[in-house]
Amino acid sequence: MRSARRTTGPETMVDGRTGAAAAGPPAPGEPSLRHLLGRLAVVHARVRAAVASRRAEDGGPDPFRGLYLAEDQVDRLLAPPGPNGPPDPAARTLLTEVEQAAQEAEEGGAVLRLRALSRAFGLTPLDVDLLIVALAPDTDRRFEGLYGYLHDDVTRRRASVGLALELAGAPALSAAARARLMPGGPLIDGGLIEMTDLDRPFLTRALTVPDRVLVHLLGGETTDPELGPLVRPGLPCPSDGARALAASLRGGAALCYLQERRGGSAAPLAAAALADAGLPALVIDLDGLGARDPAAVAAAAGREARLRGAGLVVGPLEALGDRAAEAVGALSGPAWPVLLYGRRAWDPAWSTRVPLCLNAPAPAAADSAALWATLLDGEVEPGLDLTAAVAPVGLSPLQITRAADAAWWQARHAGRPVGLAELRTGARSQNAVGLERLARRTEPRVGWADLVLPDRQRRHLRELESRARFRRRVLEDWGMAEGGGRGGGIAALFAGPSGTGKTMAAEVLAHELGCDLYTVDLSTVVDKYIGETEKNLERIFGEAERVNGVLFFDEADALFGKRSDVRDAHDRYANVETAYLLQRMEAFDGVAILATNLGGNLDEAFSRRLDAIIDFPVPDAEHRLRIWERALRPGVPRGEDLDLGLLADRFDLSGGNIRNVALAASYFAAAEDRPVSMADLMRGVNREFLKLGRLFQESDFEPYQRWAV
Repeated sequence: MRSARRTTGPETMVDGRTGAAAAGPPAPGEPSLRHLLGRLAVVHARVRAAVASRRAEDGGPDPFRGLYLAEDQVDRLLAPPGPNGPPDPAARTLLTEVEQAAQEAEEGGAVLRLRALSRAFGLTPLDVDLLIVALAPDTDRRFEGLYGYLHDDVTRRRASVGLALELAGAPALSAAARARLMPGGPLIDGGLIEMTDLDRPFLTRALTVPDRVLVHLLGGETTDPELGPLVRPGLPCPSDGARALAASLRGGAALCYLQERRGGSAAPLAAAALADAGLPALVIDLDGLGARDPAAVAAAAGREARLRGAGLVVGPLEALGDRAAEAVGALSGPAWPVLLYGRRAWDPAWSTRVPLCLNAPAPAAADSAALWATLLDGEVEPGLDLTAAVAPVGLSPLQITRAADAAWWQARHAGRPVGLAELRTGARSQNAVGLERLARRTEPRVGWADLVLPDRQRRHLRELESRARFRRRVLEDWGMAEGGGRGGGIAALFAGPSGTGKTMAAEVLAHELGCDLYTVDLSTVVDKYIGETEKNLERIFGEAERVNGVLFFDEADALFGKRSDVRDAHDRYANVETAYLLQRMEAFDGVAILATNLGGNLDEAFSRRLDAIIDFPVPDAEHRLRIWERALRPGVPRGEDLDLGLLADRFDLSGGNIRNVALAASYFAAAEDRPVSMADLMRGVNREFLKLGRLFQESDFEPYQRWAV
């Protein structure tokens, strides 16, 4: 076993690569920080000149400046405003020296963050001046007092719009200069500067720089708190298409949308394409959005990507719900590589920009198995066929990464290599919980050895298992997927009397596929209000397509009944419900089992949409004996007088009834602290007959007639 296990949580990006965070900010002598400090020195020189100008106007220092308005100050306020004074020569000379040194440092291979930020966000020289003026109080608290003095208000310790324009040498009445600090400009839209006191006149509104921007300029690497839980590490891309997408990105396709199916690899494909185009990827997983504001997350993600010099990968978009247009608009505004993905088709209402729309194929079964093998690093049981074991599990690369972690830890806890049981546990750990609110989840614990059926029915079930296990190879790798909107799912009907093993067969099928069994609770589906039943079913099917599970409809004839002639409104809406189910079953992409005691009650149109119809007969004496043997589990103490052959020959019971009898007999014996005897079983049979309302003769219980009461 490995001594350390890599994690699948968010990791810090350093210079576009995943790894450990940088060890503290750069030393003052490093070129990037030296450049920033030089630009702050330019602001300091401009502030010094502005202070000297104010003092000259005031006629000398005043200890109460900013606390009152003197008469001469009022007169100056009443005078017409004049143009800004000429730029301070000392500040201009210092700026030239700082930028010349920066140019030489870049030509020598240094990365200057302020200059890189300027290029990434498309800033003009005026934008850079305004940004430095706004962040100065956050780097040196002396600027707080100086800005208060220049504002003539000791409480105004951050640069206002008017002061920032003055220190940058821009006219306050210039529409073009003002536009740099308004929506539509890169400073505001890019999230580099935030404007507060919006109820004040424009020139007196305060400017602040977000902490994330300042930390970046100072050389630190932290993830924006708005994004921290949503950032995902890069994953290997197990499907083709990255090279072609990279060529489109290099050709100027800044906005792309990848539509993926269940188990798709859109995010790894997008990240691989960005890497091929020479960019790292910032991957944002919207499934963890929770109560966060989608627009705020989108704005923070766009800023974070450009700060890192990374392409942006965001999805799935359906997690945004009704606010998708607002968030996509915030993401697709800048001319920066943004790759979105989701299971829905692109909605033109999301953005006025036209994206490059592509399909992100699910990885082939062999590619998924290779990814499992890479992640498990060979720590599997000898002889385990990894490809066959994971073939039924349609997980995305991110889910495979997490599932491999879960399987590895399960095996490590048990002190053995990863086996089939650990692989199935890992796969089930990636199931979404949404379906559990609509169906009852069961972790299968029975296999083929526990299922007693005639050979014909067992063969049909084996064929159904093979169909579910190898459907990705046949439909996708071999190209046998049907057109016309037909999904890649498996649907089967189990028909037969109650207690003949339909539910157990569904559980065995789920167990062999390494999935959970989800039994649909009809109370959460059927609704008396028109249209609500269909909505509930759509939620169930939608959630079922997100999990690796077998969807089980017990008493399916209650939902999938025959359509009838329309005599009134009730018939019309009942037919609409059945028609909807016909359409939805055909487009379903998972595994669905329908069970009914009355197969003839189902609509005939379902037959074409079913992959298998398996009849479950009442067991004969031979099969009843095998069921009796399995019903009394190995841990149950047995009395010496047990004659299970007699019970199988004498009593015509289904498998479910036999299990009920065995359970009742076990309780009888446990109450008296002794092994299960033949009398206990006879007593249990009697109670089962009474419960079923079946007639019997006392001679059937010979020599235990006293229990036939």
